[in-house]
Parts: sequence; structure tokens; C-alpha cells
Amino acid sequence: MSAFFAASGLAKRFGDRLVLQDVSFELAEGEIHGIIGPNGAGKTTCFHVLTGKHKPDAGRVTFRGRDITGMEPRNIARLGIARSFQLMNLFDDYSALENAVIATRDFRARGFNTWRDAVGVAPARERALAVLADVGLEGKEDVKAKSLSYGDRRALEIAVALAANPRMLFLDEPTAGLGSAGLERLRALIERLRGRVTMLVIEHDMRFLFGLADRISVVHWGQVIARGTPAELRANPWVQRSGIGS
Repeated sequence: MSAFFAASGLAKRFGDRLVLQDVSFELAEGEIHGIIGPNGAGKTTCFHVLTGKHKPDAGRVTFRGRDITGMEPRNIARLGIARSFQLMNLFDDYSALENAVIATRDFRARGFNTWRDAVGVAPARERALAVLADVGLEGKEDVKAKSLSYGDRRALEIAVALAANPRMLFLDEPTAGLGSAGLERLRALIERLRGRVTMLVIEHDMRFLFGLADRISVVHWGQVIARGTPAELRANPWVQRSGIGS
């Protein structure tokens, strides 16, 4: 049986600089898989290659057995993959509910011209209300995005991703800028989503990731140099010397 999501032999070069080299890993359905590594290791480039922003120079990416290598991001999204870096562009003058409604499949499939057309349609509104409650924004549906706290905006970004009911969610540095309360809230949210959506999380906060991920791939010098469960990686001599996960 093929993996739910897989990267095989990915390579990417920018001019004379080789950024990724023979990157391979697999995700099972429902898994939370982490990618960690120091700054400049190639994590963000890997994220962009996996989600279609950059085409790899070599290698393959498959999703549910389908080759999606080099596919346009919007086409990858239609297959059921949502990405955190797409979600940073909230509509600041729209409410949390309006932002979520716009992202629902009902809004997109029916070709509404404005959110005002869709917000009164029961399926779109119900889906939007459900995901807002899921991320802890119940009671803040009518608050404009620009008036939300930073932590609430991060939660809304994830709600917008979930509104389309994706099969897989990519999160790029989701803890960036969050304080301790925000980190705990995000941790609880990801735990609630565990098993409902497959997740790949690129993260600099090693302690956060080691406490959540089922398996982790360590990227350094553009290569996957170690992979395994958090316990396995803590026992890895290289990981021990690097201080990752401590």
C-alpha cells in the first residue's frame, strides 16, 4: 500500500547553491509529522517544494498515490491539501466568520461574488461556525480580523484552512510570535485535530514539536539526516550532540 503522502529523492538548486539533496520521507494517514533543523537547513525550501511553490529539480511528491510533483499550488489545494503560508492573507476588514465562510467549499463551488452571498447559505455558515468553535474562536465570530489578538489571528488562519475540510494540513512555523499561553492553545488545537487530518509541521520550537509529533525528520545541509519518533531521535547521537529536542 502506498503512503498517504510521500517525498522521494527531492533535490532543489538555486544557481550554484544546492538547497535540497535526496530528501525522502513518508506520512501515514492521520499522522502528525514534524520537520526540524537549524536555520538555513532547507526546511522552508522543502515546504515550498512539497506544496507546489517551487518545482524540484529531481524527485517526486505523491499524495494518496497521485503524483503531484510540480503541480500548481491551487491545484494541490483542490486535492485536499491546505497550507499555512497561504493563510496569512486574512481579510482584515471582514469578521472571523466572513473569513471562514469565504474558505468553505460551498463558497468556492457555487461561485459567489461576495461573502454576503454565501454567509446566509446554511452549509457554508454552519461549516464556518464549526471550525471557528474548533479553534477556540466561539463568541468572536463577528469580530473583525484586524481587531483580533495575535494568537486569535493565528487561530483564525488555521480555521480558514480547516474550512475547506482538507485531508492534509501543512503548518509552517505555527508557533512564531506566540507566548506561552498561545503555545498551549496551539498545542491543544493540534491535539484535537489529531487523527482527523494528516499534518506536516515545520517548526523551530523543538520542544513544542517533540511533544506533539508522531514522527520527525531532521533536515540539515539540505538532507534528511535522521528520522524517527521523538524517543528515537532523543537517543540519536547526532541529535544528542546538537541539543535538538532537549
